[in-house]
Amino acid sequence: MSSSPDAADGVAPLAGYTVAVTAERRREELGALLQRRGARVLYAPALRIVPLADDAELAAATAAVLAAPVDLVVATTGVGFRGWLEAADARGLPLVEHLSTARVLARGPKARGAIRGGGLVDAWSPPSESSAEVLEHLLSGAEGPLAGRRVAVQLHGDPLREFVAALRAAGAQVLTVPVYRWVPPADVAPLHRLVGAVAAWEVDAVTLTSAPAAASLLAAAGELGLRGEVVAALRDGVLPVAVGPVTAAPLVAAGITPVQPERARLGALAREVATALAARDPVLRAGVAALQVRGHAAVLDGRLVELPPGPAAVLRALAERPGTVVTTAELARRLPAGTDVEAAVARLRAALGPGPVTSVEGGARLGG
Repeated sequence: MSSSPDAADGVAPLAGYTVAVTAERRREELGALLQRRGARVLYAPALRIVPLADDAELAAATAAVLAAPVDLVVATTGVGFRGWLEAADARGLPLVEHLSTARVLARGPKARGAIRGGGLVDAWSPPSESSAEVLEHLLSGAEGPLAGRRVAVQLHGDPLREFVAALRAAGAQVLTVPVYRWVPPADVAPLHRLVGAVAAWEVDAVTLTSAPAAASLLAAAGELGLRGEVVAALRDGVLPVAVGPVTAAPLVAAGITPVQPERARLGALAREVATALAARDPVLRAGVAALQVRGHAAVLDGRLVELPPGPAAVLRALAERPGTVVTTAELARRLPAGTDVEAAVARLRAALGPGPVTSVEGGARLGG
């Protein structure tokens, strides 16, 4: 049994795979990027964003910022910073004019775009697009001493407790501005279904675009009594893909190592899903055929073959040990409850045609 590069020629890179989207904001955009690559997309928002434009907490935070000149402003997200400026404008408050004398730092390019779009000047942003590097920049003295200076920090659903505490420990007067907050989804059923699907290895990859969403997925698994199964699946079997290191942090804390794109962008995230799954599922030579196992399907000599759950489970088990007989008892442990092994093997052979899978006494093997 040898690898071959040509099994998937002409087949979309994610065809045959099921990929979960846990984002609420821009979910359609990410879903479309995955679908264009052939994926079957499962939407399961882990959280929803509640804007605070009419919220008393945001009004009070804005009033505190306007009470005296601000020395430094940290914009953490584009949608959040833009929302803050728009909410102030709707209330007739001179926020842009007030911030025009401050040094405005952007966590990333989206925040930078919102700063410029609002008529302000962005002074600096980190190459890593991470809050940790913004904090390191501030604590290094690059923006001057922090003691006694007023620093406004636009929050993004996460209270950034360590970030704020570090600035206050350095003597800064920190003004936190909660522009929106994360709350559980209005309908938790899709999230609960996703938890069950991950625990049962019924999805191939889970995409995560915010740290609160990653934490919410694990919390929901705990509420359903499936945290151990979900963590185990995300460690080995279901591919976790985080948009960046901040998003990855709750998973890493749980002992899960997600893959991440080089740039924290949705397009890069979709490409990383395809790249990582291709690396996980190499193309094999089964007899004279080139074969790649893909979730609920197989690619055989450039042809996508959709498979029912039973035959798909058999093929995955055989592909783990190509050329080796996998016993009927071993296959039975991998099949959905109540599935007949011999029937599943027969259906798999019928779907793939003669050659790739061989039935032998007491089991089956991939290849002749």
